[in-house]
Amino acid sequence: MATAPKTSQLPVLYNDLVPLNSNDHAKWKTRAINDASFFSKQHAIPLTVEEFPQAQRHFPIVFSSSDDPVPLALMGLNDGVNVHVGADGKMRQPIYVPAYIRRYPFMLAKLRPDAEELSLCFDPTSDAVGDFKKEGEALFDGKDPSENTKSILNFCEQFENAVRNTTAFMQEIKKYDILMDGELKIEHPNLEKPFLYQGFKMVNEEKLRELRGDELRKLNQNGMLALIHAHLFSLQLMRELFSQQAADGTLPNMPKDAFNTPVTPVVEDAQIN
Repeated sequence: MATAPKTSQLPVLYNDLVPLNSNDHAKWKTRAINDASFFSKQHAIPLTVEEFPQAQRHFPIVFSSSDDPVPLALMGLNDGVNVHVGADGKMRQPIYVPAYIRRYPFMLAKLRPDAEELSLCFDPTSDAVGDFKKEGEALFDGKDPSENTKSILNFCEQFENAVRNTTAFMQEIKKYDILMDGELKIEHPNLEKPFLYQGFKMVNEEKLRELRGDELRKLNQNGMLALIHAHLFSLQLMRELFSQQAADGTLPNMPKDAFNTPVTPVVEDAQIN
């Protein structure tokens, strides 16, 4: 049996990670699942820059507050809240599904910290993969990877390439020093105090406007400026998240009937400072 990859902390969504191999998984298959419960408690999902144009229509795109920020698709304003997945574990409406989610339960990982090669691994706790008897697509054809596995591997390789492009994008963003700590402030007649959402980074529009002409031209020519604008436009969807959480009663420290009055069913004012 191949050695499981050594990880001090598993990535978001993954409960376990083992390398796929023909000895232990010769009869295993993958199957489609019409259930989104495996990411129903995730309020933020990693996003690649290639996804910005599509994702901006469905999610606010923010950046993590870490020293090395990464793009995130916000699916809720609070930990454990995903407004796009209902209590039944089903998607409430069709939305763009980030590649990070579509990749699950597979991913490429190093089997050893000193290894150079990435191996195809998967989360064995997922309902999408297993030793199914009457359903699913085989992962192996004898000792060889099946066409299904080759397709999965290809998708994971494309995702890793997108991650590298995203890392390069973020490194360039940091060079221009245009990121700032973000704050969402929502005032509502039914709230005694404004609702504040913090703990993320965003592009500072003032600093963006103050960039030299040659810097802006470079950002425009390499396509980064369009991606930055996609991020900024998407922030308006913060209102939608707030409104849906208010309707669902999932805003913290607020009673479920706080927004039941018909006077102001929609957020009156939202500012991103």
